[in-house]
Amino acid sequence: MSSGKVLLGLLAGAAVGATLGILFAPDKGSNTRKKISKKSDEYVEGLEEKFNEFIESINKKYETVKEEVTHRMSKDGQPKPEEVEAVVNAASR
Repeated sequence: MSSGKVLLGLLAGAAVGATLGILFAPDKGSNTRKKISKKSDEYVEGLEEKFNEFIESINKKYETVKEEVTHRMSKDGQPKPEEVEAVVNAASR
């Protein structure tokens, strides 16, 4: 299972647990709704941050592969297929 799916599952579980904890707490309905709204906003911000970090890491890997392929092409004109495959495999780790 990928780490992204595990992280998403953990965040979803934490959100459900926090929501259920708030719903079953002895408090006025208006206070409970405010708490749920506040927690959901916090989780949305956290997910946005993680998503942006993920996109940034993908962009960095893409740029690394692009630079490496460009560098290898400038040496001999055309990269060897096994060189391109090695670069792509290294970047995907």
